[in-house]
Amino acid sequence: MLKPFLFQSALAGLLVLTTATAWANDLTPQTREQLKAIKAHALNDDLSYQIIESLTTEVGPRMVGTPGEKASVKWAMQKMKSLGFDKVWKEESEATLWQRGELKASITQPYKQKIKALALGNSVGTNGKAVTAEVIEFENLDALKAASAGDIKGKIAFVSYKMARHRDGHGYGQAVGARVVGASEAARKGAVAFVMRSVGTDTNRFAHTGVQIYQDGVDKIPAIAISNPDADLLASMLTRNKPVTFSLTLSDTGTQNQTTTIANVIGEVTGSKYPDQVVTLGAHLDSWDVGTGAVDDGIGVGITLAAGHYLSELETRPERTLRVILFAAEEIGLHGAKDYVAKHQDEMDKHVIGAEWDFGNGKIYELEPGVGQQSLADIKAFAKMLVPMGVTLANSNDATGQSDMSELGKAGQPAVNFNPDGSDYFDFHHTENDTLDKVDREALKVNTAIYSMFALFATDSTTDFRQ
Repeated sequence: MLKPFLFQSALAGLLVLTTATAWANDLTPQTREQLKAIKAHALNDDLSYQIIESLTTEVGPRMVGTPGEKASVKWAMQKMKSLGFDKVWKEESEATLWQRGELKASITQPYKQKIKALALGNSVGTNGKAVTAEVIEFENLDALKAASAGDIKGKIAFVSYKMARHRDGHGYGQAVGARVVGASEAARKGAVAFVMRSVGTDTNRFAHTGVQIYQDGVDKIPAIAISNPDADLLASMLTRNKPVTFSLTLSDTGTQNQTTTIANVIGEVTGSKYPDQVVTLGAHLDSWDVGTGAVDDGIGVGITLAAGHYLSELETRPERTLRVILFAAEEIGLHGAKDYVAKHQDEMDKHVIGAEWDFGNGKIYELEPGVGQQSLADIKAFAKMLVPMGVTLANSNDATGQSDMSELGKAGQPAVNFNPDGSDYFDFHHTENDTLDKVDREALKVNTAIYSMFALFATDSTTDFRQ
Protein backbone atom coordinates (compact mmCIF):
# COMPACT_ATOMS: atom_id res chain seq x y z
CA MET A 1 0.00 0.00 0.00
CA LEU A 2 1.09 3.57 -0.67
CA LYS A 3 1.63 6.09 2.10
CA PRO A 4 -0.04 9.17 0.60
CA PHE A 5 -0.13 11.22 3.81
CA LEU A 6 3.64 11.68 3.95
CA PHE A 7 3.78 12.54 0.27
CA GLN A 8 0.90 14.99 0.49
CA SER A 9 2.34 16.78 3.49
CA ALA A 10 5.63 17.24 1.68
CA LEU A 11 4.03 18.78 -1.39
CA ALA A 12 0.76 20.44 -0.44
CA GLY A 13 2.20 23.67 0.90
CA LEU A 14 4.74 23.92 -1.89
CA LEU A 15 2.06 23.81 -4.55
CA VAL A 16 0.16 26.62 -2.87
CA LEU A 17 3.28 28.77 -3.04
CA THR A 18 4.03 28.20 -6.71
CA THR A 19 0.72 27.61 -8.49
CA ALA A 20 0.25 30.12 -11.31
CA THR A 21 3.97 30.84 -11.50
CA ALA A 22 5.34 30.86 -15.05
CA TRP A 23 8.52 28.86 -15.08
CA ALA A 24 10.96 30.53 -17.42
CA ASN A 25 14.74 30.25 -17.66
CA ASP A 26 15.10 28.75 -14.19
CA LEU A 27 12.96 27.05 -11.59
CA THR A 28 11.97 28.69 -8.33
CA PRO A 29 13.24 27.19 -5.07
CA GLN A 30 9.72 26.03 -4.28
CA THR A 31 9.42 24.30 -7.63
CA ARG A 32 12.71 22.53 -7.09
CA GLU A 33 11.47 21.26 -3.75
CA GLN A 34 8.25 19.98 -5.33
CA LEU A 35 10.19 18.06 -7.94
CA LYS A 36 12.58 16.67 -5.35
CA ALA A 37 9.64 15.49 -3.25
CA ILE A 38 7.89 13.64 -6.07
CA LYS A 39 11.25 12.20 -7.14
CA ALA A 40 11.95 10.86 -3.66
CA HIS A 41 8.47 9.38 -3.41
CA ALA A 42 8.75 7.53 -6.74
CA LEU A 43 12.28 6.28 -6.03
CA ASN A 44 11.10 4.75 -2.77
CA ASP A 45 7.89 3.26 -4.11
CA ASP A 46 7.19 0.11 -6.10
CA LEU A 47 3.86 1.12 -7.62
CA SER A 48 4.85 1.01 -11.29
CA TYR A 49 6.18 -2.53 -10.87
CA GLN A 50 3.02 -3.56 -9.00
CA ILE A 51 0.97 -2.30 -11.95
CA ILE A 52 3.02 -4.30 -14.44
CA GLU A 53 2.77 -7.38 -12.24
CA SER A 54 -1.00 -6.97 -12.09
CA LEU A 55 -1.33 -6.53 -15.84
CA THR A 56 0.85 -9.48 -16.79
CA THR A 57 -0.58 -11.80 -14.14
CA GLU A 58 -4.27 -10.95 -14.32
CA VAL A 59 -4.46 -10.32 -18.08
CA GLY A 60 -1.29 -11.52 -19.82
CA PRO A 61 -0.88 -11.22 -23.60
CA ARG A 62 -3.11 -8.59 -25.19
CA MET A 63 -3.12 -9.13 -28.94
CA VAL A 64 -5.75 -7.19 -30.85
CA GLY A 65 -8.97 -9.17 -31.25
CA THR A 66 -8.26 -11.67 -28.48
CA PRO A 67 -10.03 -12.13 -25.15
CA GLY A 68 -6.86 -10.85 -23.47
CA GLU A 69 -7.12 -7.54 -25.28
CA LYS A 70 -10.75 -7.14 -24.24
CA ALA A 71 -9.86 -8.01 -20.65
CA SER A 72 -7.05 -5.45 -20.67
CA VAL A 73 -9.50 -2.63 -21.41
CA LYS A 74 -11.63 -3.58 -18.41
CA TRP A 75 -8.50 -4.00 -16.29
CA ALA A 76 -7.14 -0.58 -17.29
CA MET A 77 -10.37 1.25 -16.50
CA GLN A 78 -10.62 -0.38 -13.08
CA LYS A 79 -6.95 0.26 -12.35
CA MET A 80 -7.17 3.95 -13.24
CA LYS A 81 -10.19 4.40 -11.00
CA SER A 82 -8.46 2.65 -8.12
CA LEU A 83 -5.40 4.87 -8.57
CA GLY A 84 -7.38 8.05 -8.12
CA PHE A 85 -7.90 9.34 -11.65
CA ASP A 86 -10.82 11.80 -11.65
CA LYS A 87 -12.18 10.78 -15.05
CA VAL A 88 -11.80 7.45 -16.79
CA TRP A 89 -13.29 6.49 -20.12
CA LYS A 90 -12.69 4.49 -23.28
CA GLU A 91 -12.92 5.51 -26.91
CA GLU A 92 -13.71 2.71 -29.33
CA SER A 93 -12.95 2.20 -33.00
CA GLU A 94 -12.34 -0.69 -35.39
CA ALA A 95 -9.21 -2.47 -36.57
CA THR A 96 -8.61 -5.39 -38.91
CA LEU A 97 -8.66 -8.77 -37.22
CA TRP A 98 -5.73 -11.15 -37.64
CA GLN A 99 -5.21 -14.42 -35.83
CA ARG A 100 -2.07 -16.50 -35.59
CA GLY A 101 -2.22 -19.93 -37.14
CA GLU A 102 -0.25 -23.02 -36.20
CA LEU A 103 3.16 -23.01 -37.85
CA LYS A 104 5.56 -25.81 -38.64
CA ALA A 105 8.89 -24.99 -40.27
CA SER A 106 11.90 -27.10 -41.21
CA ILE A 107 14.86 -27.41 -43.52
CA THR A 108 14.22 -30.50 -45.61
CA GLN A 109 17.35 -30.66 -47.80
CA PRO A 110 20.26 -31.32 -47.78
CA TYR A 111 20.12 -31.91 -43.99
CA LYS A 112 16.84 -32.13 -42.15
CA GLN A 113 16.49 -29.69 -39.26
CA LYS A 114 13.48 -28.38 -37.35
CA ILE A 115 13.29 -24.59 -37.19
CA LYS A 116 11.88 -22.28 -34.51
CA ALA A 117 9.71 -19.70 -36.23
CA LEU A 118 6.74 -17.35 -35.85
CA ALA A 119 4.38 -16.00 -38.46
CA LEU A 120 4.65 -12.27 -38.97
CA GLY A 121 1.52 -10.23 -38.29
CA ASN A 122 -1.01 -10.21 -41.17
CA SER A 123 0.65 -13.20 -42.82
CA VAL A 124 -1.58 -15.42 -44.90
CA GLY A 125 -1.57 -19.13 -44.25
CA THR A 126 -0.83 -22.04 -46.55
CA ASN A 127 -4.32 -23.54 -46.36
CA GLY A 128 -2.90 -26.32 -44.21
CA LYS A 129 -0.61 -27.52 -47.01
CA ALA A 130 3.17 -27.48 -46.92
CA VAL A 131 4.97 -24.90 -49.04
CA THR A 132 8.33 -26.43 -49.91
CA ALA A 133 10.87 -24.76 -52.16
CA GLU A 134 14.52 -23.96 -52.63
CA VAL A 135 15.90 -21.12 -50.52
CA ILE A 136 17.70 -18.10 -51.94
CA GLU A 137 19.51 -15.84 -49.49
CA PHE A 138 19.75 -12.04 -49.48
CA GLU A 139 21.98 -10.14 -47.09
CA ASN A 140 19.43 -7.38 -46.58
CA LEU A 141 16.26 -5.83 -47.97
CA ASP A 142 18.12 -3.76 -50.54
CA ALA A 143 19.68 -6.91 -51.99
CA LEU A 144 16.23 -8.45 -52.28
CA LYS A 145 14.90 -5.37 -54.04
CA ALA A 146 17.85 -5.40 -56.47
CA ALA A 147 17.50 -9.09 -57.40
CA SER A 148 16.03 -10.17 -60.72
CA ALA A 149 12.74 -11.99 -60.82
CA GLY A 150 14.42 -14.88 -62.61
CA ASP A 151 16.53 -15.61 -59.55
CA ILE A 152 13.58 -15.70 -57.14
CA LYS A 153 10.61 -17.12 -59.02
CA GLY A 154 9.28 -20.27 -57.39
CA LYS A 155 11.72 -20.02 -54.47
CA ILE A 156 11.63 -18.98 -50.83
CA ALA A 157 13.36 -15.66 -50.26
CA PHE A 158 15.48 -15.53 -47.09
CA VAL A 159 16.78 -12.21 -45.71
CA SER A 160 19.60 -12.97 -43.28
CA TYR A 161 20.41 -9.44 -42.08
CA LYS A 162 21.50 -9.47 -38.44
CA MET A 163 20.39 -6.62 -36.20
CA ALA A 164 23.12 -4.82 -34.25
CA ARG A 165 22.83 -4.02 -30.55
CA HIS A 166 22.87 -0.32 -29.60
CA ARG A 167 21.93 1.60 -26.47
CA ASP A 168 19.51 3.79 -28.42
CA GLY A 169 18.12 0.86 -30.40
CA HIS A 170 18.85 2.37 -33.80
CA GLY A 171 19.76 -1.05 -35.16
CA TYR A 172 16.04 -1.78 -35.18
CA GLY A 173 15.41 0.81 -37.86
CA GLN A 174 18.07 -0.76 -40.02
CA ALA A 175 16.54 -4.22 -39.70
CA VAL A 176 12.78 -3.76 -39.48
CA GLY A 177 12.19 -2.70 -43.09
CA ALA A 178 12.59 -6.28 -44.25
CA ARG A 179 9.94 -7.37 -41.78
CA VAL A 180 7.46 -4.75 -42.91
CA VAL A 181 7.73 -5.01 -46.71
CA GLY A 182 9.96 -8.00 -47.42
CA ALA A 183 7.11 -10.40 -48.22
CA SER A 184 5.67 -8.13 -50.88
CA GLU A 185 9.09 -7.43 -52.38
CA ALA A 186 9.70 -11.18 -52.63
CA ALA A 187 6.21 -11.90 -53.99
CA ARG A 188 6.58 -9.21 -56.64
CA LYS A 189 9.40 -11.28 -58.10
CA GLY A 190 7.62 -14.61 -57.88
CA ALA A 191 8.70 -16.01 -54.51
CA VAL A 192 6.35 -18.52 -52.90
CA ALA A 193 7.21 -17.57 -49.30
CA PHE A 194 9.30 -15.11 -47.33
CA VAL A 195 11.61 -16.07 -44.45
CA MET A 196 13.73 -13.65 -42.44
CA ARG A 197 16.09 -13.63 -39.51
CA SER A 198 14.24 -12.31 -36.47
CA VAL A 199 14.56 -8.62 -35.75
CA GLY A 200 16.25 -9.09 -32.41
CA THR A 201 19.62 -9.01 -30.66
CA ASP A 202 19.42 -12.23 -28.64
CA THR A 203 20.99 -15.62 -29.29
CA ASN A 204 18.05 -17.59 -27.90
CA ARG A 205 16.26 -20.16 -29.99
CA PHE A 206 12.92 -18.41 -30.23
CA ALA A 207 11.61 -16.12 -32.93
CA HIS A 208 10.48 -12.49 -32.85
CA THR A 209 7.14 -11.66 -34.39
CA GLY A 210 5.93 -8.24 -35.55
CA VAL A 211 3.64 -6.68 -38.11
CA GLN A 212 4.23 -6.90 -41.84
CA ILE A 213 2.18 -5.07 -44.45
CA TYR A 214 1.18 -6.45 -47.83
CA GLN A 215 1.37 -3.96 -50.66
CA ASP A 216 -1.67 -3.45 -52.86
CA GLY A 217 -1.69 -5.30 -56.15
CA VAL A 218 0.92 -7.85 -55.08
CA ASP A 219 0.27 -11.51 -54.32
CA LYS A 220 0.20 -12.35 -50.63
CA ILE A 221 2.66 -15.04 -49.63
CA PRO A 222 3.37 -16.55 -46.19
CA ALA A 223 5.82 -14.48 -44.16
CA ILE A 224 7.70 -15.85 -41.15
CA ALA A 225 10.63 -14.96 -38.90
CA ILE A 226 13.05 -17.59 -37.64
CA SER A 227 15.20 -17.47 -34.52
CA ASN A 228 18.72 -16.08 -34.71
CA PRO A 229 20.38 -19.48 -34.14
CA ASP A 230 18.20 -21.02 -36.83
CA ALA A 231 19.03 -18.17 -39.21
CA ASP A 232 22.71 -18.95 -38.59
CA LEU A 233 21.99 -22.61 -39.25
CA LEU A 234 20.22 -21.88 -42.52
CA ALA A 235 22.96 -19.51 -43.64
CA SER A 236 25.62 -22.12 -42.86
CA MET A 237 23.78 -24.74 -44.86
CA LEU A 238 23.66 -22.38 -47.84
CA THR A 239 27.48 -22.22 -47.91
CA ARG A 240 27.80 -25.87 -48.83
CA ASN A 241 27.07 -25.45 -52.53
CA LYS A 242 24.07 -27.74 -52.36
CA PRO A 243 20.46 -26.74 -52.95
CA VAL A 244 18.73 -26.01 -49.66
CA THR A 245 14.99 -26.54 -49.41
CA PHE A 246 12.73 -25.18 -46.71
CA SER A 247 9.22 -26.25 -45.82
CA LEU A 248 6.53 -24.40 -43.89
CA THR A 249 2.92 -25.12 -43.05
CA LEU A 250 0.76 -22.37 -41.62
CA SER A 251 -2.87 -23.06 -40.85
CA ASP A 252 -5.11 -20.55 -42.54
CA THR A 253 -6.47 -18.70 -39.54
CA GLY A 254 -4.50 -15.75 -40.93
CA THR A 255 -6.19 -12.61 -42.13
CA GLN A 256 -9.91 -12.81 -41.42
CA ASN A 257 -11.12 -9.89 -43.58
CA GLN A 258 -13.08 -8.86 -40.52
CA THR A 259 -12.78 -6.02 -38.06
CA THR A 260 -12.69 -6.06 -34.31
CA THR A 261 -13.50 -3.36 -31.77
CA ILE A 262 -10.50 -1.74 -30.12
CA ALA A 263 -10.45 0.88 -27.37
CA ASN A 264 -8.11 3.58 -26.12
CA VAL A 265 -8.39 3.82 -22.34
CA ILE A 266 -8.01 7.36 -21.02
CA GLY A 267 -7.70 8.70 -17.51
CA GLU A 268 -7.37 12.24 -16.24
CA VAL A 269 -6.14 14.02 -13.15
CA THR A 270 -8.06 17.27 -13.56
CA GLY A 271 -6.25 20.56 -13.47
CA SER A 272 -7.23 23.11 -10.82
CA LYS A 273 -7.20 26.22 -13.03
CA TYR A 274 -6.95 25.19 -16.69
CA PRO A 275 -8.70 21.81 -16.90
CA ASP A 276 -9.06 22.04 -20.68
CA GLN A 277 -5.28 22.28 -21.12
CA VAL A 278 -3.91 18.74 -21.14
CA VAL A 279 -0.45 17.29 -20.68
CA THR A 280 -0.41 13.78 -22.13
CA LEU A 281 1.50 10.70 -21.06
CA GLY A 282 1.14 7.65 -23.29
CA ALA A 283 1.83 3.95 -23.56
CA HIS A 284 0.17 1.20 -25.57
CA LEU A 285 -2.06 -1.32 -23.89
CA ASP A 286 -1.97 -4.04 -26.56
CA SER A 287 0.85 -6.54 -26.99
CA TRP A 288 1.72 -9.48 -29.17
CA ASP A 289 0.38 -12.87 -28.19
CA VAL A 290 3.59 -14.76 -27.57
CA GLY A 291 4.76 -13.24 -24.27
CA THR A 292 2.94 -11.42 -21.49
CA GLY A 293 3.85 -7.97 -22.77
CA ALA A 294 5.75 -6.96 -19.63
CA VAL A 295 8.50 -4.97 -21.33
CA ASP A 296 6.54 -4.04 -24.45
CA ASP A 297 4.64 -2.13 -23.24
CA GLY A 298 3.79 -3.11 -19.68
CA ILE A 299 6.61 -0.84 -18.54
CA GLY A 300 4.95 2.12 -20.22
CA VAL A 301 1.61 1.28 -18.64
CA GLY A 302 3.19 1.02 -15.20
CA ILE A 303 5.15 4.26 -15.47
CA THR A 304 2.34 6.43 -16.79
CA LEU A 305 -0.32 5.13 -14.41
CA ALA A 306 2.02 5.57 -11.46
CA ALA A 307 2.79 9.15 -12.50
CA GLY A 308 -0.92 9.89 -12.71
CA HIS A 309 -1.49 8.40 -9.28
CA TYR A 310 1.21 10.54 -7.69
CA LEU A 311 -0.37 13.70 -9.06
CA SER A 312 -3.80 12.53 -7.90
CA GLU A 313 -2.48 12.35 -4.32
CA LEU A 314 -1.69 16.05 -4.16
CA GLU A 315 -3.94 18.07 -1.87
CA THR A 316 -3.58 21.06 -4.20
CA ARG A 317 -3.75 19.98 -7.82
CA PRO A 318 -1.52 21.40 -10.56
CA GLU A 319 -3.17 23.96 -12.84
CA ARG A 320 -3.36 21.82 -15.96
CA THR A 321 -4.88 18.40 -16.52
CA LEU A 322 -2.73 15.30 -16.81
CA ARG A 323 -4.21 12.89 -19.35
CA VAL A 324 -2.84 9.36 -19.48
CA ILE A 325 -3.68 7.56 -22.73
CA LEU A 326 -3.29 3.81 -23.02
CA PHE A 327 -3.43 3.42 -26.77
CA ALA A 328 -5.00 0.47 -28.57
CA ALA A 329 -3.58 -1.50 -31.50
CA GLU A 330 -0.13 0.07 -31.59
CA GLU A 331 1.49 -3.19 -32.59
CA ILE A 332 -0.48 -3.48 -35.81
CA GLY A 333 -0.09 0.08 -37.01
CA LEU A 334 -0.84 2.82 -34.43
CA HIS A 335 -4.57 2.44 -35.03
CA GLY A 336 -5.58 3.68 -31.60
CA ALA A 337 -3.37 6.77 -31.85
CA LYS A 338 -4.69 7.65 -35.29
CA ASP A 339 -8.24 7.29 -34.02
CA TYR A 340 -7.45 9.46 -31.01
CA VAL A 341 -6.21 12.29 -33.22
CA ALA A 342 -9.29 11.99 -35.45
CA LYS A 343 -11.61 12.19 -32.45
CA HIS A 344 -9.75 15.08 -30.79
CA GLN A 345 -8.59 17.11 -33.79
CA ASP A 346 -10.70 20.10 -32.74
CA GLU A 347 -8.95 20.30 -29.39
CA MET A 348 -5.36 19.48 -30.35
CA ASP A 349 -4.42 23.10 -29.72
CA LYS A 350 -5.20 22.40 -26.04
CA HIS A 351 -2.70 19.54 -25.95
CA VAL A 352 0.15 21.31 -24.20
CA ILE A 353 2.94 18.73 -24.43
CA GLY A 354 3.27 14.95 -24.35
CA ALA A 355 5.62 12.04 -23.74
CA GLU A 356 5.35 8.29 -24.26
CA TRP A 357 7.19 5.21 -23.05
CA ASP A 358 7.48 2.45 -25.64
CA PHE A 359 11.15 1.53 -25.73
CA GLY A 360 13.83 0.43 -23.35
CA ASN A 361 14.36 -1.39 -20.09
CA GLY A 362 17.33 0.48 -18.60
CA LYS A 363 17.63 3.93 -17.10
CA ILE A 364 16.84 7.11 -19.04
CA TYR A 365 20.05 8.84 -20.08
CA GLU A 366 18.76 11.66 -22.31
CA LEU A 367 15.91 14.13 -22.60
CA GLU A 368 15.19 15.05 -26.22
CA PRO A 369 12.85 18.05 -26.59
CA GLY A 370 10.56 19.13 -29.38
CA VAL A 371 9.26 22.54 -28.33
CA GLY A 372 9.32 26.17 -29.45
CA GLN A 373 12.53 28.12 -29.14
CA GLN A 374 11.18 30.41 -26.43
CA SER A 375 9.95 27.59 -24.21
CA LEU A 376 13.17 25.62 -24.68
CA ALA A 377 14.58 27.64 -21.77
CA ASP A 378 11.99 26.07 -19.48
CA ILE A 379 12.87 22.58 -20.69
CA LYS A 380 16.54 23.29 -20.06
CA ALA A 381 15.75 24.44 -16.54
CA PHE A 382 13.77 21.25 -15.88
CA ALA A 383 16.52 19.12 -17.42
CA LYS A 384 18.98 20.44 -14.83
CA MET A 385 16.90 18.67 -12.20
CA LEU A 386 17.55 15.36 -13.95
CA VAL A 387 21.34 15.66 -14.14
CA PRO A 388 21.89 13.90 -10.77
CA MET A 389 19.89 10.99 -12.21
CA GLY A 390 22.31 10.61 -15.12
CA VAL A 391 20.15 12.39 -17.69
CA THR A 392 21.60 14.84 -20.20
CA LEU A 393 19.79 17.22 -22.55
CA ALA A 394 20.05 16.41 -26.24
CA ASN A 395 21.48 19.05 -28.56
CA SER A 396 18.52 18.63 -30.90
CA ASN A 397 15.03 20.10 -30.49
CA ASP A 398 12.99 18.14 -33.00
CA ALA A 399 11.27 15.39 -31.02
CA THR A 400 7.73 14.66 -32.19
CA GLY A 401 6.88 11.92 -29.69
CA GLN A 402 7.57 8.21 -29.60
CA SER A 403 5.31 5.55 -31.14
CA ASP A 404 1.64 6.54 -30.69
CA MET A 405 2.55 10.00 -29.46
CA SER A 406 4.14 10.72 -32.84
CA GLU A 407 0.62 10.88 -34.29
CA LEU A 408 -0.24 13.62 -31.79
CA GLY A 409 3.03 15.30 -32.69
CA LYS A 410 2.05 15.36 -36.34
CA ALA A 411 -1.18 17.06 -35.25
CA GLY A 412 0.80 19.82 -33.53
CA GLN A 413 1.38 18.68 -29.98
CA PRO A 414 4.87 19.54 -28.64
CA ALA A 415 6.75 16.61 -27.18
CA VAL A 416 9.69 15.37 -25.20
CA ASN A 417 11.30 12.00 -25.68
CA PHE A 418 12.96 10.37 -22.71
CA ASN A 419 15.60 8.06 -24.16
CA PRO A 420 16.43 5.04 -21.99
CA ASP A 421 19.13 2.40 -22.28
CA GLY A 422 17.67 -0.13 -24.67
CA SER A 423 20.69 -2.40 -24.92
CA ASP A 424 18.72 -5.50 -23.96
CA TYR A 425 15.29 -4.41 -25.19
CA PHE A 426 15.45 -6.33 -28.46
CA ASP A 427 16.45 -9.50 -26.66
CA PHE A 428 12.83 -9.75 -25.49
CA HIS A 429 10.91 -7.64 -28.00
CA HIS A 430 7.94 -9.52 -29.58
CA THR A 431 8.98 -12.88 -28.17
CA GLU A 432 7.82 -15.52 -25.71
CA ASN A 433 10.50 -14.13 -23.42
CA ASP A 434 8.78 -10.77 -22.86
CA THR A 435 7.80 -11.60 -19.29
CA LEU A 436 7.77 -9.87 -15.91
CA ASP A 437 11.15 -11.17 -14.77
CA LYS A 438 12.85 -9.19 -17.55
CA VAL A 439 11.79 -5.83 -16.10
CA ASP A 440 14.72 -3.96 -14.52
CA ARG A 441 13.05 -2.96 -11.25
CA GLU A 442 15.66 -0.42 -10.14
CA ALA A 443 15.73 1.29 -13.52
CA LEU A 444 11.93 1.28 -13.45
CA LYS A 445 11.89 3.31 -10.24
CA VAL A 446 14.25 5.89 -11.70
CA ASN A 447 12.27 6.15 -14.92
CA THR A 448 8.99 6.41 -13.04
CA ALA A 449 10.45 9.24 -10.99
CA ILE A 450 11.52 11.09 -14.15
CA TYR A 451 8.11 10.77 -15.82
CA SER A 452 6.40 11.83 -12.60
CA MET A 453 8.64 14.86 -12.32
CA PHE A 454 7.91 15.77 -15.91
CA ALA A 455 4.17 15.38 -15.36
CA LEU A 456 4.29 17.74 -12.39
CA PHE A 457 6.56 20.21 -14.16
CA ALA A 458 4.36 20.43 -17.26
CA THR A 459 0.97 20.45 -15.54
CA ASP A 460 1.90 23.15 -13.04
CA SER A 461 3.57 25.37 -15.64
CA THR A 462 1.93 28.20 -17.58
CA THR A 463 4.45 27.85 -20.41
CA ASP A 464 3.20 27.63 -23.98
CA PHE A 465 5.49 24.92 -25.30
CA ARG A 466 4.55 25.77 -28.90
CA GLN A 467 6.28 29.15 -28.53
